[in-house]
Amino acid sequence: MFQNKMVLGTVAFLVLMLLSTTVFTVRQTETAIKLQLGKVIRADYEPGLHFKIPFIQNVRKFDTRIQSVDSNPEQFLTGEQKNLIVDSYIKWRIQDVVTYFTSVGGNAERAKLRLSETLADGLRSEFGKRTIQEVVSGDRAKIMDLITQQASQRAREFGIEILDVRLKRIELPRDVSDSVFQRMEAAREQVAKELRSRGEASAVRIRAEADRESVEIIAKAERDAEQIRGEGDATASEIYAKAFGENPEFYALYRSLQAYRNTFKDRNDILVLEPNSDFFGYFKQAHGQLSQP
Repeated sequence: MFQNKMVLGTVAFLVLMLLSTTVFTVRQTETAIKLQLGKVIRADYEPGLHFKIPFIQNVRKFDTRIQSVDSNPEQFLTGEQKNLIVDSYIKWRIQDVVTYFTSVGGNAERAKLRLSETLADGLRSEFGKRTIQEVVSGDRAKIMDLITQQASQRAREFGIEILDVRLKRIELPRDVSDSVFQRMEAAREQVAKELRSRGEASAVRIRAEADRESVEIIAKAERDAEQIRGEGDATASEIYAKAFGENPEFYALYRSLQAYRNTFKDRNDILVLEPNSDFFGYFKQAHGQLSQP
């Protein structure tokens, strides 16, 4: 009885092992090919459960999702023989699984290497036709479109579909970028010197104009002041003359008082005159009349 159970258990295990080597599944994100003695006999599997002959047939599965090839930055020569460091990547996926298997052995790393070489050849060809200005700004989108078309044609030989090619970064080598920066700095410094010289010339011209206007204004003001002063003196003389004509005695007294005020402004002022001098004539009279000699 025990031996029968052992036999049944062994048979069941062998059956399970046989079934496990007979059945295989294909996922939504995969594609598969069936090989018999190393030759592809079927490659049109839908997602689901499928069968194969154990030990004679085997199955290879491949990822059908979009994959990326992020190439290492490389140097390329432009049409003006200038080096540029270019960082790029490719988006791709398997299109023909049989061709993919036969051309690169179904090895994703080998496929990425082929694609990197294809991209480098395309960049080298397109960059060699253009200047730095065209590569960096003018024709960048056009270059990506051309390289995508060229890479797609080449990738079909590997059973691969190229979805997109992008240039992530384009820059000059370190030594070249330093020299370019120095030239740019020198150019900016030259522009700054020109602007400073123009500013200094403008400042000199403005100062000269201001000085000229200042001299003109001062001269005009002095002329007007002299004219007003002359008119004032004339008016004052006219008033004095009129006052003298109407009352000579009062005019003489007024002029004498002005002379006294101007002479004795300070207590320390000293005036040496003869006692009978006319300067003190009004100090000697009693009724407002000048003393007679």
